[in-house]
Amino acid sequence: MSRAPTSKRRSAPPEAPLLPVPGLDYGVLDDLLGYALRRAQIALYLDFYQATAELDVSPPRFAALVLVGRNPGMRQGLLAQALGLHRSGALRLTDWLTGRGWVERQDDADDARSWGLFLTAAGKRKLAELERRVLVHEARVMRGLGGRGAALKADLERLAAVAAVNNNDDGDSDE
Repeated sequence: MSRAPTSKRRSAPPEAPLLPVPGLDYGVLDDLLGYALRRAQIALYLDFYQATAELDVSPPRFAALVLVGRNPGMRQGLLAQALGLHRSGALRLTDWLTGRGWVERQDDADDARSWGLFLTAAGKRKLAELERRVLVHEARVMRGLGGRGAALKADLERLAAVAAVNNNDDGDSDE
């Protein structure tokens, strides 16, 4: 069975939320912050997917549209860095966006060897529609958290920074 080219495949959501199964012993998983974060991430992705399903836009595709829209002329390497992708992943993502007619590559006026990414008129319309839907999704999630949403977001940003420092640590610490 052949697979469709990446540029033609629809983004697929996770099959189901990662909810605890009654009676199943999760052992150490129940004690791990990372496992709880993974459960939450899958649930959020599913909700995002439902909010944008007929538009065939995954969270990374949405993030790329936002970044290109807010940073006209950004280079693909910078997009890769901002999204935590390898260069090949950014190339596939850029190809997908240009294949939809939402993003275009334009030569850099100052460096003939380079080009930047720009939203097209269709990309601007798509981004506006996506932003409206994603903000509704976000408001629904934040309502579910009550007054704790802003603090949770700040804690998650702090966690990401701590984990990034730990990933770059050479192992020679005083602790």
